[in-house]
Amino acid sequence: MEAMKKRNTIQRQLVLQAVIDHGMHPTADEVYDKVKAIYPDISRATVYRNLNILAEEGKLRRIAVPDAADRFDQTCSDHYHIKCTVCGAFKDIDLPYLEQLDETVAKMTEYEMESHDIVFMGTCPQCQEAKRTGSD
Repeated sequence: MEAMKKRNTIQRQLVLQAVIDHGMHPTADEVYDKVKAIYPDISRATVYRNLNILAEEGKLRRIAVPDAADRFDQTCSDHYHIKCTVCGAFKDIDLPYLEQLDETVAKMTEYEMESHDIVFMGTCPQCQEAKRTGSD
């Protein structure tokens, strides 16, 4: 199994490229749909397995989203995200990563901290405008 993880297969390359091309933190299903359009014989399990391997290898970042499917990000450095609770739009926030938050939580819990992921939730400008104008 370990040797399988190290092989850079065409399927793995297609999965990685699909995340990069999407650009907006796709779900595993969105990656599968994109890869399947190019490589019809690929299975959903193969896409999921390769997403997991790429995340383990640090080539992608898995983002756990409360009450929704995990998303995948090509930017692996620590950063924050925001999700629209109306339309589901999901994007990066240009906000400095707060390492002191890890230190505070470590002191409070006695955990040895590795990192933290925060997903802010709100209504995007487009959905706010649609609500104001009464359009969907």
